[in-house]
Amino acid sequence: MIDLRLLREDPDRVRASQRARGEDVELVDALLSADERRRSSGVRFDELRSEQKALGKLIPKASPDERAELLKRAEQLKADVKAADAAQDEADAEAKSLMLQIGNIVHEDAPVGGEEDFVVLETHGTIRDFGAEGFEPKDHLELGEKLGAIDMERGAKVSGSRFYYLTGVGALLELALVNAAIAQATEAGFIPMLTPALVRPRAMEGTGFLGQAAENVYHLEKDDYYLVGTSEVPLAAYHMDEIIDAEKLPLRYAGFSPCYRREAGTYGKDTRGIFRVHQFDKVEMFSYVDPADAEAEHRRLLDWEKQWLTALELPFQVIDVATGDLGASASRKFDCEAWIPTQGKYRELTSASNCNGFQARRLSVRMRDTRDGKKVLQPLSTLNGTLCAVPRTIVAILENHQLADGSVRVPEVLRPYLGGREVLEPVAK
Repeated sequence: MIDLRLLREDPDRVRASQRARGEDVELVDALLSADERRRSSGVRFDELRSEQKALGKLIPKASPDERAELLKRAEQLKADVKAADAAQDEADAEAKSLMLQIGNIVHEDAPVGGEEDFVVLETHGTIRDFGAEGFEPKDHLELGEKLGAIDMERGAKVSGSRFYYLTGVGALLELALVNAAIAQATEAGFIPMLTPALVRPRAMEGTGFLGQAAENVYHLEKDDYYLVGTSEVPLAAYHMDEIIDAEKLPLRYAGFSPCYRREAGTYGKDTRGIFRVHQFDKVEMFSYVDPADAEAEHRRLLDWEKQWLTALELPFQVIDVATGDLGASASRKFDCEAWIPTQGKYRELTSASNCNGFQARRLSVRMRDTRDGKKVLQPLSTLNGTLCAVPRTIVAILENHQLADGSVRVPEVLRPYLGGREVLEPVAK
């Protein structure tokens, strides 16, 4: 959640952030009002309680005539204290509810606008000219079926649309990608993590996925658990309600988990193949850092993603995501988009988000530091970066490294994890 001190001292900045996100600006004034009521009712409660305690000391010493009047006042005070306490609780609940509806303050350098208003920061690699090579590129599903790697038909039979099986070399390719990604992350200093796929409501809410993103979350109502859409959720909640000494930072984790997304609102989009699916596996980087190092860490996460896509020999571009396309918890986000030949455009493969103290405040993750010889507690900063979302990465590999006969060249970085295979060959029918 946002810093209440910022809201009180610079509400115009919060309003501007809400406006840039395309979100409700009136929430800011509603929160200011609730916050003021909470504080004033708290002062009123304290004053009444103080008077009540003072009166309690007078009653035993009072004369019979005075005691009757004091007891009458005590009864009224009891009712007033109860009312003030209820008013404080009501204002506090309203303020907390409103706080959870306001997104993180957008970074001043993030481009303002909607989904299409991103800014291209860099372009890497060379897009193949298949025409010059003398053949028309096949899409990933046709290639995957010829390789015996993807089975959409049986996925739909068993689980419905947007489900799939990875079979044969498809399954091996996923395992190779995951192992190579974890190897890179471990070498960079990340601690490998296998994380829960089911989390309690506080973990999901604390990371910002029960606001604007709630429609894409699977909820198991009977047990009140949520299926995670990314291991960012259990990684962010890993240190929930903890205090971390500043000298232990940064803490970096690389989580591997299944991910589940309802893909609400995407009817008719990317319905062919495995680009947009309900269940997939992913390797996610997550960092806990000193707030002073958050922007530098954001660039580091992006550099590790660029290193990964370069190792996979994929042409890609880096974009600065526009404010209206940011998730609630992100202050700024960089996406790496790989070129998909049969679509003739770049599509998102990885993203890196700086959440500052937004998630840490919600999850009560604090940093203990020393200033002027005194111990100080403050929210730290959290950041996340996708290293390998498996199905989309397979899409990009199959399409960009395909050969004229339907086989697919294996990027060098993956060969040790595929038994030395240099080429994936079509299977005989």
